[in-house]
Amino acid sequence: MSLLTEPTPPATAPRPSACVIVCCYTERRWDDLLAAVRSVQGQSVVPDRLLVVVDHHDALHHRVRDALPGVQVVPNHHVRGLAGARNTGVEHSREDVVAFLDDDAVAGPGWLSGLLTEYADPGVVAVGGTIVPRWSDGRPPWFPPEFDWVVGCTYRGMPAERARVRNVIGANMSFRREPVLAAGGFAEHLGRVGTRPVGCEETELCIRVAERAGGEVVYQPQASVDHHVPRERGSFRYFRARCYGEGLSKAAVAASTTQASALRTERGYVAHVLVRAAAVSVREAIGQRRAAPLARLGTLVVGLAYAGTGYAVGRLRHAATETTSRGAAS
Repeated sequence: MSLLTEPTPPATAPRPSACVIVCCYTERRWDDLLAAVRSVQGQSVVPDRLLVVVDHHDALHHRVRDALPGVQVVPNHHVRGLAGARNTGVEHSREDVVAFLDDDAVAGPGWLSGLLTEYADPGVVAVGGTIVPRWSDGRPPWFPPEFDWVVGCTYRGMPAERARVRNVIGANMSFRREPVLAAGGFAEHLGRVGTRPVGCEETELCIRVAERAGGEVVYQPQASVDHHVPRERGSFRYFRARCYGEGLSKAAVAASTTQASALRTERGYVAHVLVRAAAVSVREAIGQRRAAPLARLGTLVVGLAYAGTGYAVGRLRHAATETTSRGAAS
């Protein structure tokens, strides 16, 4: 008789319960919304709850409710905008993890499973994944992949493998629910209202949640979604507006947190990612004698200039507001 016994396998944490939240605001994205919901319903790991939050649009609310029986549909009961809609979703959920998918994105079958796997580590408070742009009219030749964040997608320069990051991107992100509630949710003075090209409410929340809970924010590229990029977002006008709006938004994040936290990722992005992209564009333009690399180089410069200007304007506005507030209080 052998005295040896089989080793006891290590205990594994049970899979956390999950609520997937899809926020919508316009009937113009109806087909995209239906595709997003169907992709959630087709996950290899089915969520415990699927919530569609409608942002102050009664007709759309009724249409979604009638078209999607069995899906919980609720109106945004906060101020109009994406941050308020997301807060409404968090408050209506009861699950351990809340995952967000944009209404114009389609999740791969293993998306939710990829996100939830990371929560086996109790120190992880947020997880995001890859967002692949699907251009309606193809990528414009002047649009550099380093600026794919302009259209809400993973951009060149992000990690190729699982990594700890400062923040996740809104089209494909998840959080432990309790830390989000404890931190006060998404800041509703930030983020999109309709088509206004600003954002960063997820960045600001990631900073607050990670600092408050002492946890990690993780990027897991295997949790992938496709993000529809319509024709209007492939215009140079939208590109400039979005870069300027990003600068304004980062200034607001710096005012809510700290300048070091708000710009830590951006400093490395400019110093390494954009400098390398500019050098590659110059070499391609010289070697291939084509206009496209020069156009991308010009876009890099314009994008950085507009974002920097937006940030400077935002900081000046905040300083002026603080001065006025102090004057009124004295």
